[in-house]
Amino acid sequence: MPQDLEANKANAIAFYRTAYLGRPTEAVERYVGAEYIQHNPAVGDGKASFIDYFEEMARDYPDKTIDFVRAVAQGDLVALHTHQVWPRGDEYVTMDFFRFDENGKIVEHWDAIQQVPAESRNGNRMV
Repeated sequence: MPQDLEANKANAIAFYRTAYLGRPTEAVERYVGAEYIQHNPAVGDGKASFIDYFEEMARDYPDKTIDFVRAVAQGDLVALHTHQVWPRGDEYVTMDFFRFDENGKIVEHWDAIQQVPAESRNGNRMV
């Protein structure tokens, strides 16, 4: 069955937003498939580890924000570019990749995160 690229993009954003803003159990129940493979070395593998990580993040950093800059879908993958602002004004840019199964559920995740520096040699924004 071919992937619904627009639905996958919307679901990746909804999954990320729901978990990031403090409801990771709901995010997993609604958007994750039978398995969840995690490639971020700071997060354990599987659904329970994902939930634990995001519950701790919500407890420790309740005032963080996230903006979704862009979403790109190809085949069974969705890439998200985000801009995050954390307490004390720390800013980060992330690139997240999600793999979807044949049922339109997320089953695998990779990411990279970079803090936005105070200065840029080229003057271009990261978002």
